[in-house]
Amino acid sequence: MQVTKLGEGHAEVAIVGGIHGDEPCGIRAIERLLRDVPEVRRPVKLVFANEEATERGVRYVEEDLNRAFPGYPDGETHEKRLAYDLAHEIEGCRTLALHSTQSHAEPFAVVDGVDDFARAVCPRLPVASVVETGRFVEGRIFKAVPDTIEVECGLQGSEDAAANGFLLVLSFLTATGVLPGVAPARDTPVFRLVRRIPKGAANEYEVFVENFQRVEKGETYAAVDGETVVADEQFYPVLMSSSGYEDVFGYAADRVGYVG
Repeated sequence: MQVTKLGEGHAEVAIVGGIHGDEPCGIRAIERLLRDVPEVRRPVKLVFANEEATERGVRYVEEDLNRAFPGYPDGETHEKRLAYDLAHEIEGCRTLALHSTQSHAEPFAVVDGVDDFARAVCPRLPVASVVETGRFVEGRIFKAVPDTIEVECGLQGSEDAAANGFLLVLSFLTATGVLPGVAPARDTPVFRLVRRIPKGAANEYEVFVENFQRVEKGETYAAVDGETVVADEQFYPVLMSSSGYEDVFGYAADRVGYVG
């Protein structure tokens, strides 16, 4: 883990990239910020998280870091130990964690729940949607650093994801008072995850619907080895793709309102 601090004094804001080693957008966004270091109004920590996985070009070394929180100082895996160190490094910070996905090109935010922090900041980020994980926390960073907003910057490995990541960093730093200026707010829809969408073992998977677009009961939304899968109830797909996860297509969500 590599930590750079801008500004003097105790930092209460943090940016984290590289939680997954195969998602370079966050690290590239931080590196771009550091190429022309801005004058900050309050201190901020910039963190490259899983350096070893990033150097290897793999998602993780031994286990998914974003399923390893809160971690343990003498944990049995690299990521368990790293989760503990990262959580303690940014403890008490309002944090932006940058990710990318195989399922959706447009940036969106992910929060544990829409609390005062999320309500104040998310509408000021260049995201199209906000996703509440609800009960699907599963060892994510929220378990250890509750004032965290994750952002999916775009498609994994793309130039757009890196560019979006930089804009998200600037907007977050403005919204939290690290950079001068005013980040305008806008109404942003909120989706709450309600269940996983499983997929059985197969050779080929297909997805026929768009994330965040309503799927009606009876609509065909996927295929497994050519056999179609039909919705048994209405839902909004989130993080849904043919190859993003091993055992699920993604998640079904309800649209629950707006922030802004």
